Amino acid sequence: MTQSLALRPPTESALARFVRYAEIDTQSAEQVETIPSTPGQWELARLLVDELHALGAQQVALSERCVVYATIPGNLDEETAARIPVMGLIAHMDTAPAVSGANVKVIVHPDYHGGDIVLPGDPTQVISVAANPVLLDMLGDDIITADGTTLLGSDDKAGIAAILTMVDTLRQNPEIRHGTIAIAFTPDEETGTGIDAFDIERFGASFAYTIDGDGLGVIYNETWHARSAKVTFSGHNTHPGTAKGVMVNSLFALADFVSRLPKDMLPESTEGREGFIHPGNGTIEVEESVLYVGLRDFDVSGLDAKERVLRDIAAETRRRFPEVGISIEMKDFYRNILDVLKDHPQLIENATEATRRAGMTPVVTPIRGGTDGAWLTFRGLPTPDLFTGGYNFHGKHEFNSRRGLEKTTEMLVHLVQIVAATV
Repeated sequence: MTQSLALRPPTESALARFVRYAEIDTQSAEQVETIPSTPGQWELARLLVDELHALGAQQVALSERCVVYATIPGNLDEETAARIPVMGLIAHMDTAPAVSGANVKVIVHPDYHGGDIVLPGDPTQVISVAANPVLLDMLGDDIITADGTTLLGSDDKAGIAAILTMVDTLRQNPEIRHGTIAIAFTPDEETGTGIDAFDIERFGASFAYTIDGDGLGVIYNETWHARSAKVTFSGHNTHPGTAKGVMVNSLFALADFVSRLPKDMLPESTEGREGFIHPGNGTIEVEESVLYVGLRDFDVSGLDAKERVLRDIAAETRRRFPEVGISIEMKDFYRNILDVLKDHPQLIENATEATRRAGMTPVVTPIRGGTDGAWLTFRGLPTPDLFTGGYNFHGKHEFNSRRGLEKTTEMLVHLVQIVAATV
């Protein structure tokens, strides 16, 4: 049953916060060794530090590698506070490298009455009801999009906006009982590198949630087991005018390799608990071509099977192109958080109850992706992922809504109270 919140409003709405953050270009970059990978992430980080100070947060700090840390002190009596674990809330500042995050023009479509949404910056970009039936549940809401030339950045600036609006709400309503809350905003989540800069001890939480999921009510208790393959094709270059009998063009071996990937194992052919093989990016040159392939599965055995598929394909390509050297370098990225979260059922139970109290139907499901929480969970900080109300992440058709941001915030306000009442 929904428990209504008769609270004094925050000084700034979640929507207004989100719009401000979305307009800052924080797109991260692949294959960049520095953290953060792009300078715009520093701009947002410094802004968030200032806003945390203004909201009364303590121990606010910006690390040398662009992680924002802060603490919201609890307001419980000393005896109770000693028994309440510190809860962490985390969101990431960068947006996906795949689509531009520069010059984002946020558009709020008020009082949505249904129908397809044509994005004015590029009218060929249409968020259709057919492809997004969830729009039928959003009548009367204010839909938030970009203009069709960039992504929106709801992943994960919606999470940042919800967390800070929750902090603002707690400040305006000191009667809300809560324990100590650790806050962190991270760089380069999309490239999987920023979490290397995260200091769990400095963060100071016993458990955490990433606010980095999508549709309202969705709680993620599983992630992929993730592995990456770097496949290198080594040829021999020479001047094309005198190349006969000398040049060995690595591109043709790469093309053969890609053509042999099973179509039913590609991301565009899989869903639910089906894993995939994803040739995502690379470089091509006559002398050497490199292909990066993502392997994902919810079970280690399935991940190992996909690795065998890649190695078998490489062997077949070698037979066809014996003059091209082919090597495969495998790297494990993260593991399925369920392996750890099964020993901490209260984390999902509390999030589920908070979602119900905010008037939504909780859906506990695996996420077909990974979050900073996957790394943190296996470093000793159990961290499931919670919704932000957004859809179509990483693309120009990304959207969220006023209700999505407000309900995410409301869920967090309930969650801190539930945690404070668990002893």
